[in-house]
Amino acid sequence: MKIDHVHFYVEDAKVWRDWFVHHLGFQPVTDRISSFHTCTEVVKSGAVCFFLSSPLLPTSPVAEFLRQYPPGVADVAFAVEDVETAIAQAQKHGATILQPTQERQVGTAFLKCGKIAAWGGLTHTLIERSLVICPSSFVTNINDKGQMTNDNTFTAIDHVVLNVAVGELENAVAWYENILDFQPQQAFKIKTNRSALHSQVMVSHNDSVQLPINEPASKNSQIQEFLDVNRGPGIQHIALRTTNLVSAIAKFRTSGLSLLSVPQSYYSQLKQRPGLPLSLLELEAIAQQEIMVDWQEYAPVEEQQTAPLLLQIFTQPIFEQPTFFFEFIERRFQAQGFGEGNFRALFEAIESEQIKRGTLQ
Repeated sequence: MKIDHVHFYVEDAKVWRDWFVHHLGFQPVTDRISSFHTCTEVVKSGAVCFFLSSPLLPTSPVAEFLRQYPPGVADVAFAVEDVETAIAQAQKHGATILQPTQERQVGTAFLKCGKIAAWGGLTHTLIERSLVICPSSFVTNINDKGQMTNDNTFTAIDHVVLNVAVGELENAVAWYENILDFQPQQAFKIKTNRSALHSQVMVSHNDSVQLPINEPASKNSQIQEFLDVNRGPGIQHIALRTTNLVSAIAKFRTSGLSLLSVPQSYYSQLKQRPGLPLSLLELEAIAQQEIMVDWQEYAPVEEQQTAPLLLQIFTQPIFEQPTFFFEFIERRFQAQGFGEGNFRALFEAIESEQIKRGTLQ
């Protein structure tokens, strides 16, 4: 299993196509999969593929979604080896089947797909395809000079984060275990003087998909704010992996992308932690871009310079409502999972934004 693509439902697909191209360097795919009631654009960067759909008529499924929820992720599509077996497994364990297995041809590829309901307005499309990774990836991208392009800023979707209501974390974990054969990995309980959350990381059986699930652990938690504004459970953020985060973020800042602020005191504290695996020059470049850093503190001295290292940064919410945002991540020396230091730092940074919005005292 791996993530095939993520489908956003938005108010204007063309506007958001241009946003991804301008701010994140995605390439527009020239193929179209629109219908008479829905406009759909496709953008991609490396192996990352996003569908962006907006309604043309009130009867569009996108219009129905937007009457219930703000713009955001409506579907996370998984590529599976055998879609009929996957759908049968889901049905056996009580999942709602929204679309039974169908076969169709997309360009030079044949695919089978089905769709199941997940949490809130979220669905999962399960896809078995014969040739291509992204439904439109066989289409060549051409820039405005007529030259072929191959922008691989992002190498993969690193993880997708789901927020569920208080008391629902255990049920959501069991759902992903039974329906899609995910397994629990790391668990976190983050608490500050103001608010708290609980989180359980779920991983697909082949380790290719990471799905942290959060629930609020206090009434004023940022997770509860998301649930209130989103009017139910949903995808809070998607992490996109890159091999040179400092360079990528410098480029994104030039494009005007709004990112979450990190106080410079954070980097002074980093220097006090044991085993800092970065030169002071590199740490200065990371601090200039306000990137968060986490590593294994107690690695042997001789291994500190090659200790697993996480670099992470987060955008401001990209839509008008404070719901969905992006994370950008670089993993060095085979860093796995999630560092609690960065998790806490993110939690505190979002708390600061809540205070600005007046939703956290």
